[in-house]
Amino acid sequence: MSAKNIALISLKVILLTIILFIVFAIASQLFLRPFAATPSSQEEGPQLAPAQQLGTLMATVLLACFLQTVALSYPILRSRWAGWRLVVTVFFVYYGTATVMGQIESAVYLRHRLPTGMLSNLFLMGAFTAAVFSPLAILILGRRKPEPPTEERNLRLVMPAGEWVLKIMATAVVYVVLYYTFGYFIAWKNPAVREYYGGTDPGNFFAQMSMVMQTTPWMIPFQVFRGMLWTALALPVVRMMKGAWWEAGLGVALLFTAPLVQLLFPNPLMPETVRMTHIVEIAPYQFIFGWFVVWLFLCFGTRKASLS
Repeated sequence: MSAKNIALISLKVILLTIILFIVFAIASQLFLRPFAATPSSQEEGPQLAPAQQLGTLMATVLLACFLQTVALSYPILRSRWAGWRLVVTVFFVYYGTATVMGQIESAVYLRHRLPTGMLSNLFLMGAFTAAVFSPLAILILGRRKPEPPTEERNLRLVMPAGEWVLKIMATAVVYVVLYYTFGYFIAWKNPAVREYYGGTDPGNFFAQMSMVMQTTPWMIPFQVFRGMLWTALALPVVRMMKGAWWEAGLGVALLFTAPLVQLLFPNPLMPETVRMTHIVEIAPYQFIFGWFVVWLFLCFGTRKASLS
């Protein structure tokens, strides 16, 4: 790629970052303004002047918008698809990774802390942002029209039904293992996290898992289901991207990890210590899981990544 093309893409990413920032600000006003004055737990740390608070918030949101734009732009630019097919795919992946998967957990773990109506508004806010931003991203990145057709067939994800079942089951199991391993050894070892969720540490990982199965036996099947949902969000990216398998692996890993930057936002519903711990906990296993899903589906089984 020439220096001119790199510079052009960089300018487009910057433009899209600004657009996403504006769309996010509008969505926040539309869907979160009624909850702005909701009384809740106070943020930790030194109190900043209003101007400093606003500056810090804007810088954090800009960073989140930039990382999300990069995570979306990479698979868009490396996509075989274009036009409305790509718009719908980007909306599905963006809305799913940045809103649906996170708010599903909010519904389970934070339902008693969220004000009435806030959860549904968060889903609507995410849908609005993804619906506005997705077509603009495809347009600005020059993917409105498909490339000239080639004789090459796209054989990615073409496999027998039995192989599909085994691979989906494998991703669900691996997700649950990663979720509870990182959750216990990173998040649950922090006393502030245990206090926030009202839990205790029984002393070791296996005792913790035993406690989960006794007190909330539905939780592990729920996380199995979430693992399958994450896989469903990865597969359109795997199918549409061209190049070597690792390119799709990087694309999926970035998409799975980028939304976590939202935990940097000052949040009266969750203390800063808890939010920072969750970033350290979740980012590594989401990144690993994204790579694993792509490796499993492209490098293991009847169709190899060489058929790219």
